[in-house]
Amino acid sequence: MSTLAAPSGGLFRSLRNGNYRLWTMGAFVSNIGTWVQRTAQDWLVLTMLTHHSASAVGIVMALQFGPQMLLLPWTGVAADRFDQRRLLMVTQAISGALALGLGVLTLTGLVSLWQVYVFAFLFGCASAFDAPVRQTFVGQLVGDADLPNAVALNSTSFNSARMIGPAVAGLIIAAAGIGWSFVINGISFFAVMLAMLAMNRKELRNPPRSRRGTGGFVEGLRYVRARPDLIAILAMLFLIGTFGLNFPIFISTMAVGVFHADARAYGLLSSMMAVGTVTGALFNAQQDKPRFKMLIASSALFGLGCTLAALAPSYWWFGAALLVTGIASLTFTNATNSLMQISTEPAMRGRVMALRVGIALGGTPLGAPVVGFVADHAGPRWALGVAAAAGVASVLVGWRALKWIAPGARG
Repeated sequence: MSTLAAPSGGLFRSLRNGNYRLWTMGAFVSNIGTWVQRTAQDWLVLTMLTHHSASAVGIVMALQFGPQMLLLPWTGVAADRFDQRRLLMVTQAISGALALGLGVLTLTGLVSLWQVYVFAFLFGCASAFDAPVRQTFVGQLVGDADLPNAVALNSTSFNSARMIGPAVAGLIIAAAGIGWSFVINGISFFAVMLAMLAMNRKELRNPPRSRRGTGGFVEGLRYVRARPDLIAILAMLFLIGTFGLNFPIFISTMAVGVFHADARAYGLLSSMMAVGTVTGALFNAQQDKPRFKMLIASSALFGLGCTLAALAPSYWWFGAALLVTGIASLTFTNATNSLMQISTEPAMRGRVMALRVGIALGGTPLGAPVVGFVADHAGPRWALGVAAAAGVASVLVGWRALKWIAPGARG
């Protein structure tokens, strides 16, 4: 297991690193574009290509996140074996091209539901290779001592963009149409590519690379199987990731079906949740070391937030419940990220983090259609009830797993 040196202190200590500053600026621009596209894509499917079909939104999510699990034998191995900076540039370029392609189809009026399905799957394939590299690349920028802080600041950037992107999408959709949202996202990927080109490669902390061979993925599974703490974290992540982190369905169906909101009000709800996630990210950035009990506490808060959202009597009460849920979900996912990276050997991190991403996002093909079906047939409030139950189940798994966690890591 890797050791964790004492951090130097300070909420924004990772930003002292020049390469990390470049990464943060580029990623922030790209993340805004990503949230613009996600909001526009859900709105396109829900209001233009179907008659408010939550199941169709669920299928899009399943196709977009399914490759995380489908390509798992290759994505983690690629992260451990190849130059991560170059691999990131390739995945960013592919994602940008796909966004521009979908934008052109939408602007010309040729887009149809099956095409959105195809693009969602292709986006998912690119993201499947991008996600484990993106998470482990942070360690090359700052090292283990500041890794928890850097992970939290990454989440702050991502969710600050999440706060801005949906609101921007609502304005773009109202003023210029959905297609321009995709075009803007395609252009935004250049920010990350330019940032990586400008980095000082001599300052990157290159981890040891895994040896080539056919058993790389199997080796990663064996490593995790011998670690009850990692298994417990992954089980908790599966529950919340599969049945709880389906907010495109929750927010869109509640906005349209319950509160009868327009595109701007829908975008505002996503931004309100992002306020909560930014708050959670800043809280995490102040923590010197993640603790396992934080997973249990955040799971409980997630279940409570989803329950409040399901019972919300009005649009603004629903938005307030999303704030709570945002804090909980970000705290939970950040803690799983930091705990797994810090406790994993550097040469194995790509495969372990690919497994984490695969379970967190790859469970969506199972959960999103189920949640969409519940929303269509029982109502959006009952779909949120499924998410609340997932939070409670995660608490039970975490509480039972405490006996496997070293006392110093429990919190």
